[in-house]
Amino acid sequence: MSSLNTNIAAMTALQTLSSTNREMLVTQNRVSTGLRVKDASDNAAYWSIATTMRSDNMAVSTVADALGLGGATTDVAVTAMNNAIEAASKIKAKLVAAREPGLDRGKIQSEISALQTELQSTAESAVFSGENWLNVDSTGPTVKTIVASFSRDSTGAISIGTIEVDVGATGTMLFDTSGGGAGILDSDKTVTSGGTYTVANLDITAITDDPADLQDLEDMISGVDDALSAMTDAATVLGAAKSRISLQKEFVAKLMDTIDTGIGQLVDADMNEESTRLQALQVRQQLGVQALGIANQSAQQILKLFQG
Repeated sequence: MSSLNTNIAAMTALQTLSSTNREMLVTQNRVSTGLRVKDASDNAAYWSIATTMRSDNMAVSTVADALGLGGATTDVAVTAMNNAIEAASKIKAKLVAAREPGLDRGKIQSEISALQTELQSTAESAVFSGENWLNVDSTGPTVKTIVASFSRDSTGAISIGTIEVDVGATGTMLFDTSGGGAGILDSDKTVTSGGTYTVANLDITAITDDPADLQDLEDMISGVDDALSAMTDAATVLGAAKSRISLQKEFVAKLMDTIDTGIGQLVDADMNEESTRLQALQVRQQLGVQALGIANQSAQQILKLFQG
């Protein structure tokens, strides 16, 4: 039945064309943004997961920055510690030379004093971003922490992992800035005669060839050697921290890439697929326009029925 009021063919063609236009709009959005899931209306579950993962990836990026800062601080401490070990080794060598009878120990002390000044200067200069792990206040926190990881468990609970470095008396402290004498180089040591000294202030000017004085000198040599052993242990602590930071930096960089890949698999559009779909929809749109035009012309055919 032909009707002027109800053009079923035109209505069907219009519905088909409208559907094609909606699909084309979706496809065009995907092509222009590169995303299959741009907001929650596209896929609520995937959008929620991707948003959380993006947020977590930003946190992991901050962890990478913290590791870079911690690595730089560790590098400075390692460099200064190696220099301090070299200076202390020279002090020990000077003390061994002073054990030889008849030498001018006053001149040797001048050289030792210069090395002691270098030790103090090295420790004071080992600063990066306000952190000094060799010149430390023993009354304050003596364990430094470096943010090393960010993770979220299956319940959504967040945890922050850290790398700890002992900068106290049992760690890397060379000088105690509080005056407590807890550092490796400013802690009191005793000699056989009952006197005390530190590696940083020992003085052999008054040492004579008297056996008792020579015994004190040997005690000083032994004390400096003990300090060198402690400094070597401290350097080992710093070296282990540096190695761990380096490994963690590599892991964090790979983790960020992996998270980006995971997000892409959830929300990125397949451009090959979308390109093919867009071309097909363009053809369907053109055909739909033509079909609607043909359907609208059918009403004109009714006029011929009333021509004489």
